[in-house]
Amino acid sequence: MCRALEALPCRPDIALVDGNDPPKLPCPVETIVKGDAHVPSIAAASIVAKVVRDRMMRRLGETYPAYGFGQNAGYSTGAHLSALSESGPCGFHRRSFAPVRAAGDLLQGL
Repeated sequence: MCRALEALPCRPDIALVDGNDPPKLPCPVETIVKGDAHVPSIAAASIVAKVVRDRMMRRLGETYPAYGFGQNAGYSTGAHLSALSESGPCGFHRRSFAPVRAAGDLLQGL
């Protein structure tokens, strides 16, 4: 969010954020619990983000077919977890996610 806001040609007056944990942003922040259900602009941003993520995951699935990104959109399905334990994480896996971290630690120990 911070990178996106910093890339704007002008600083917004306020950032509306879905949830209750205000991120550190270069402008004032208003958090709104269940904002995607109450604020049309948050709902629209959520839809755009999911469409973009799904497209990215399909492309990653072509490059890294073992993980099933095109089918699981990065969620930890059984097949995805199995691929992690067999192949370890790729450069696009979030190391902060415990199963990814564990798979990487396991392979480093070999």
